[in-house]
Parts: sequence; C-alpha cells; structure tokens
Amino acid sequence: MSEISSPRPLPATPPAVRPAVSAADLAVRLLQPLDGLLAAGESAKAEVIALKEQAQSFQLLLKLTLAGGRQATLQAESPRPLAQGSALLVTALSDTRLALALQAGGDKPLTSLDLQQLPPGTLVQGKVLSREPLPPQGAQAVYRLLVNLLNTPLAGRQLALDSPLALPLGSLLSAQVQGSQSLNFLPLSGRLDQLVLGQQLAAQHNRQASLEGLLKGLQGLAGKAELSGELRSGIERLLGALPDSAQLSTAKGLAQALEGSGVLLEAKLLQGQTAALPQDLKANLLRLIAQLLPQLPGGAATLAGLQGAMGQALPALARQMLGGLSPAGAARQQALGFPLPSRLLQNLDGEADLETLLKLAAAAVSRLQTHQLSSLAQTQVDANGNLLTTWQLELPMRHQQELIPLQIKLQREDSGKADKPEHKETLWRVELAFDLDHLGPLQVRAQLLRGSLSSQLWAERADTAHLIGAELGNLRERLQAAGLEVGELACSQGLPPQGPKTTLEQRWVDETA
Repeated sequence: MSEISSPRPLPATPPAVRPAVSAADLAVRLLQPLDGLLAAGESAKAEVIALKEQAQSFQLLLKLTLAGGRQATLQAESPRPLAQGSALLVTALSDTRLALALQAGGDKPLTSLDLQQLPPGTLVQGKVLSREPLPPQGAQAVYRLLVNLLNTPLAGRQLALDSPLALPLGSLLSAQVQGSQSLNFLPLSGRLDQLVLGQQLAAQHNRQASLEGLLKGLQGLAGKAELSGELRSGIERLLGALPDSAQLSTAKGLAQALEGSGVLLEAKLLQGQTAALPQDLKANLLRLIAQLLPQLPGGAATLAGLQGAMGQALPALARQMLGGLSPAGAARQQALGFPLPSRLLQNLDGEADLETLLKLAAAAVSRLQTHQLSSLAQTQVDANGNLLTTWQLELPMRHQQELIPLQIKLQREDSGKADKPEHKETLWRVELAFDLDHLGPLQVRAQLLRGSLSSQLWAERADTAHLIGAELGNLRERLQAAGLEVGELACSQGLPPQGPKTTLEQRWVDETA
C-alpha cells in the first residue's frame, strides 16, 4: 500500500520527461467561435475545468479569466489530454483556434485524489520521474516518489506519493485506487501488464468463433479425393487427436486431454517439449492454417484481413482501455465470462470451401487464445493475500458421431498465511459447459474443500433437468465410492445465476521499462 501525502520539495524534473505544454507544441480547435472575447494575438488566463475523451481526441472545457475579471467558458478539442485544474495561458490564433501553455506552478504535484473522478478500484498507470528517501518509519525505509500519470482524466498530471518500494526512475507502474490518499500496486512477476493483457483479451475475443463450425466443415472435407495428401492427413490428425468420452472418464485420460488442449502449447515450446505437439489441439490448428494457405491464391491476404481490421484499431483500443470506455471494456468483460457464448462466423448448411475453413481455423485459434488470456486475467492475489489460479480451456470431445466442444474452467484458491502452513486451505472449483443434441445445453459447477464435494447442475430443458434430478442419488453413490465426502447435489432448470461480480484488478510495476 502506498500513501499519498504532502510532499517535501523534490529535485527538479529533467525537461525530457516533464509533460510540459507550450504554445509551440499544442494548439486546440474551439468548438464555438470566440465572438470577440479575444482578438488574434491576445492572451488570457484559463483553467481546465473538465476533460472528456473522444474516439481520436480530447474535449476540454476551459474557464477563461479576461480583462477586468470577467469570466467565460469555452469548449475546445485537443489532440492531447490536459489534467483538470491545470492553469493555462491561452493565446488566440484565430476566432476558432487557441495556443495553450502551462503557467508556472500550474502543474503542481497532486497530494490526494478526487474519488469522484477516480472512484475506488480505478486502475491508474504512471511513470516514476523522481525518488527521494525519507526518514525511516520504524525499521522500514520509505521513499517519496513523483509519478507522471498516463491515463484517466488526470493524464499528464504529476502525483506525489510515499512508498516502501525504491522504484527505479523511468519505471512504469499500475496501481488501484484504494482511497483519496492510498494506492495499491504489486511488482511485475514476469506477467503481462494489465493494459496489454486487457487489450489482447478484447482483440482475441472479437476475432474468435465457436469450434462447432470448423469441426463440422472438417468432417465434411475429410474424405474428399481432391484434397492434397498433406492437407487430408492434417485434417485426419486433428480430428483423430480429439479425446472421446471414454478417455475423459478416466483420470489419466482426462489429464492427457487437458495437456493437449492447447492451453500449455507456449510453455511446451519454451521448454523444448515437442514430442507431444502432434496431440496438441492448438498446434494442430496452426498446422492446418499453414497447410490451407498454399491451397488458396489469396490465402495469406484472407488471413491478414481477419487480423488487420483489429490491428488498425489498436491505438484507439488502447485509449479506450486506459480510459475505461465501453467498447473495449465490454469485449473484455464478455471474454472474462464463462462459458464463452456460441458464435458462428457463417451458416454452414452447405459444404465449406477452403477459404471458409481458413477463416474458421483462424477464429478457432483466437477462441483458444481467449480462454488462455482469460485464465491470466483471472489469476490474481486478493486483498487478503489469497492466491486464485485459473485454468480455462475448451476441448472438442468425440461422442459417437458427434464432436462436442466441452468448455472447462478450473480454479484453485489458496488461503491462509504462508508462514503458518497448518492454517492453509485449498479450495478447488470446477465449471463445465457443453451441449448434447438429446439433452440440450448443460452447465455444471462443483467445489471441493477438505475432501467434501458439492455440485449444482443447470439444464435449459425441463425434461433434462427432471432426468438429471432422478439420477442424483446414483451420482452421490458413485462419488462416495470414489472416496469423496458428498455435500449438496442439485439440478435446476435454466441458466446459472451470474449476478454482479467484483473483478479484482492486477497491479504491477514494470521495473525494466
């Protein structure tokens, strides 16, 4: 936890990193004419009283103090943010343009936060400009930091705060607002920064589509004689590596299927473990894409087109993520939901062609990556020091002639203090979602704590819910025979309740930036 307090004088900030604004480098366009308030070349004092982020710019509300003390407000459009409360000297360039310059002392460091602007839980990002040691408080060293804020309506302002961390000059930090004078941030542990993670999660979610369309198309093409031998063998390898219901009914078979789901592909490659790649779903999808590209004259352009639209929008997407605006934030929240909703790129009532398969395969890879990024985003340490680790994935399961995508979410919550192992407890949560033709959509939630298992099932069809309810006694007996203590088992018709959820934000400091 870092406290924000009244700072003592700090060393002068080098000009290279000051967020200074001068008339030479910032001109703004007025959204209404001056109407004689200022003639061209005349200057006046002004204050930024409101800031609103637009798609490609920032809208300012300026309060001008004119000769004789008369005041007026103007709306302007700026290419760069100016913090609310900034004191400016404005010079009229024309009836619709102003040049802005910060007045001396107009950018004094903040010593507290306005919780109406930055409510508790807001993620703020900044760059360390200076660090000064303070007299130690007990046995703990304390440092006075000057941080340049990079996001929120306060972007460009400087914040003075006290911290026990000796953050290097120039390092980037992400922190969560706890109160008007407290922030909470954690060191980076080799993981993605929150902004990059959220950005990629939203991008992959917008590209992804359900596996059903691809699997249906592959089944239709598997026996086609006109396919090249390499492509046919690639399709057969992908479909043949999918686990069946018998394999998933054993502990060993389930472990092998989870390992081959694609969620560990990058870790295997980093460690040089290539022997299991022929059984890895994501590796087989990437291999299929590589085999499809040469078969299509415009294959590379088709694949690039799928990714280019989002790639061009990433700068705006980054601003949206930093400002908490709705489009990227909504995609990110949808990607964090479980299960991922069914999403088909197009109706495949007819036979899929190779170009369609290429698009579906790329969308399937994005779906698996959405699961992976969602796992990262949900793996976090809460305010009590409990570690929540999440693994989320999707397994297409072979059941007779059907290929059924099975969505799985595993969570492990470790509570208690590390220095008191006898007080540590591990809570496991499992969520499943799948859709069987004869039963309809089903979802399962179960948790295991101290050897006791409880579970709740949901079926959208009334007859399925009645059937499962009649078999719960048999399920209880089988679980008890496996050595488990069984608590509540229930089945309901409908969907699991979602309700409001508190999403814990990760806070990291990147000391290598």
